[in-house]
Amino acid sequence: MNYNDAIKRIEEIVAALEAGGTSLEQTLEMFEEGAKLLKECQEELDRAETRIDGIRLQDSDDVTAS
Repeated sequence: MNYNDAIKRIEEIVAALEAGGTSLEQTLEMFEEGAKLLKECQEELDRAETRIDGIRLQDSDDVTAS
């Protein structure tokens, strides 16, 4: 699942949990799914940050070399 789809699913889970009406088992399953998706999203953001840092470092090196 890509980042945007994961965020959308997290929003759906939050809305369902806030609305109530789910059994304890359903609530636990949704919470677990949401936690897993949040972890995946954070990992994706961390990879993006690392990539951005690499680009900035490369740009900084290019400016210094000029």
